[in-house]
Amino acid sequence: MNPRTLIHALVLGAFCLGFGILVATTNLFTKDEISLRAVEDLQTSLTQVIPPGIHDNNPAKDSVLVKNDAGKDVTVYRATKDGKVTGVAYEISGAGYGGEIRLILGVAADGRILGVRATEFKETPGLGDRIDPAKSDWITRFTSLSLADPPVDKWKVKKDGGVFDQFSGATITPRGVVGAIKVGLEFFAAHKAQLVEDK
Repeated sequence: MNPRTLIHALVLGAFCLGFGILVATTNLFTKDEISLRAVEDLQTSLTQVIPPGIHDNNPAKDSVLVKNDAGKDVTVYRATKDGKVTGVAYEISGAGYGGEIRLILGVAADGRILGVRATEFKETPGLGDRIDPAKSDWITRFTSLSLADPPVDKWKVKKDGGVFDQFSGATITPRGVVGAIKVGLEFFAAHKAQLVEDK
């Protein structure tokens, strides 16, 4: 092997090794911090969809796994008061204009919505991002609704024959959110006995 090639290979190898050690060390020192932030984000999301007055436990630490219709495990966080389940919360998702919209849905033991919040989305600023309660109250209007109110066949945006407003110039985002919430409520109805079973 040519001595220059050998030197270049050794320099490149040393650089890769050093970079690998740096990445591994950074991961080691930030892993706990990242985990802590994830727990804090979950706690914040849960307080937005489960009112504090309906539970005396920490729903973030009281969860069960339930399989959805696709056979996928769904983590369900349970709010309890005096040992009785008063509400649950779990993640749902829908298709938006900019990709997947991830939401967290809080449902009372009687099937009414306690709250819904978007936790992750890439919707167009000024249009689809109105699912963020800091930009609009649209997503807060689902509170207290259920599969019976409005009727199941009306769980669509007005443009599709339903009762929910869409955004001017951005129908795809609200359509995805409404559809996701409907599926989330159907999940609750299908698994209600398991979700609200007393502890």
